[in-house]
Amino acid sequence: VAAGDDDADRARLRQLGYKQELKRGLGVVSNFAFSFSIICVMAGVTTTYNAGLRYGGPASMTLGWLVVAFFNGCVALSMAEICSAYPTSGGLYYWSAKLAGEEWAPLASWITGWFNLVGQVC
Repeated sequence: VAAGDDDADRARLRQLGYKQELKRGLGVVSNFAFSFSIICVMAGVTTTYNAGLRYGGPASMTLGWLVVAFFNGCVALSMAEICSAYPTSGGLYYWSAKLAGEEWAPLASWITGWFNLVGQVC
């Protein structure tokens, strides 16, 4: 991380009323390990091969992967935009509270937390 980038990040956090307390950088290996442990490609792919090949065949599986990858990319770009606007350690809960407004913030954060937990468990 360049010194200028770090100073710009600290200045932006000061504007938002926060101070940088955690290192916010991951190397390539760390990022891969973190992502792989959450989405676990091998467990997800191997369990879907049987049904996909039996009922849809290779063509539908290939097209399905491409369509799903496109929409996942759209979600990722949307979340990246939100993350750049609200760069805090609260993540999803803070984003949902800010985007929902003051009246609905607690409920939005609570629902986000439960959906996150259920998604991780499932």
